[in-house]
Amino acid sequence: MQLVAVKDETPQKVFDLWPLLKQEAAVQVAGVVAESAQGQHLVELQLTDIQLLGASEQYPITPKEHGVDFLLGNRHLWLRSKRQVSIFKIRDQVIRSIQDFFGETGFVKMDSPVLTTAVGEDPQGLFKVKYYDLGDAYLAQTGQLYLEASIFAHGRTFCFGPTFRAEKSKTRRHLSEFWMLEAEMAFFNNQDSMDLQEDLIHHILRGVLDHSSFHLDQLGRDPDPLKKSLEPFVRIEYDDAVKLLLELGESIELGDDLGAPHETVLGNHFGKPVFIMNYPEAIKAFYMKRHPEVAGRVLCSDLIAPEGHGEIIGGSQREEDLDILTRRLEEQGLPVENYQWYLDLRRYGSVEHSGFGIGLERLVSWICGIHHIREAIPFPRMMERLLP
Repeated sequence: MQLVAVKDETPQKVFDLWPLLKQEAAVQVAGVVAESAQGQHLVELQLTDIQLLGASEQYPITPKEHGVDFLLGNRHLWLRSKRQVSIFKIRDQVIRSIQDFFGETGFVKMDSPVLTTAVGEDPQGLFKVKYYDLGDAYLAQTGQLYLEASIFAHGRTFCFGPTFRAEKSKTRRHLSEFWMLEAEMAFFNNQDSMDLQEDLIHHILRGVLDHSSFHLDQLGRDPDPLKKSLEPFVRIEYDDAVKLLLELGESIELGDDLGAPHETVLGNHFGKPVFIMNYPEAIKAFYMKRHPEVAGRVLCSDLIAPEGHGEIIGGSQREEDLDILTRRLEEQGLPVENYQWYLDLRRYGSVEHSGFGIGLERLVSWICGIHHIREAIPFPRMMERLLP
């Protein structure tokens, strides 16, 4: 809010204090709120008193341009800027909408451990730690396996917490530590899961558009692509996606995983979120259920956001057959002895079930229109950064 001091109307002590009020000084003010044609709020405060609570000398982030590395090194102060305030107000609204949605649809929050011996995704992307006299443990890549245990008690469960990937990647879409929302649902097939994911994203977008329009405007974010994403999402088979990419001039072959450039092309082509369904078994995780009608494919989907933001959700139907799951673990060279508790879920009353995970920072980046994911988390952890 704009503060106004008027000579001969505002007490002299306010003017005497003015030279001490440097950038980012903390003050307590009193005055009269009045209409104003200036400023973003169309009101101003006509000062009657001001007290200096915390002085600020030579604040390092000035109105001039600063490099990203300098700003990240001063992340604890950069968070105060208008842009960053708006990003994290929107992030807060996204989290609020997620929690509201799951509360309204019968889910129970079940926290999963951060220290684990079970690999959920890429065995090469693990942070290893010594765990007392029990050998090596790993920082969790996912809470999914533990959520699967909880659905047999609660039916629908979710967890929401930090996740760790030791990928030596410096792309704008990767962090070493990020927050992930994961959900598991008993008696859901993969189509049911995609329906739920679509409902969830629509709920989040409506929450942001209804409650955070001011902050979208502060970021210069055009809301029209978000409004368009309230329409039904596109759903396309992996094989058809590859054919479309070839038609659009991309280099790819059947059996290849989709890279970031492929996701960008597909997102831009449809102009709204698109589910890519039923990927090759060879490029997906061990727990995904084999397609009953298409050899070499698994019942899964990735949700691709438009505007170059790529994958924001990955999900699948889970394999409930004990023998197939055991064989898949062996094929991927994973230590079956560490998964006996997980295999117990198939030994004792298994049911059809599905689940998915959302990378919060990727979702926030898309909604805010941020180019790099590092701005969507308060204190980013990347290959080259562990401070502040």
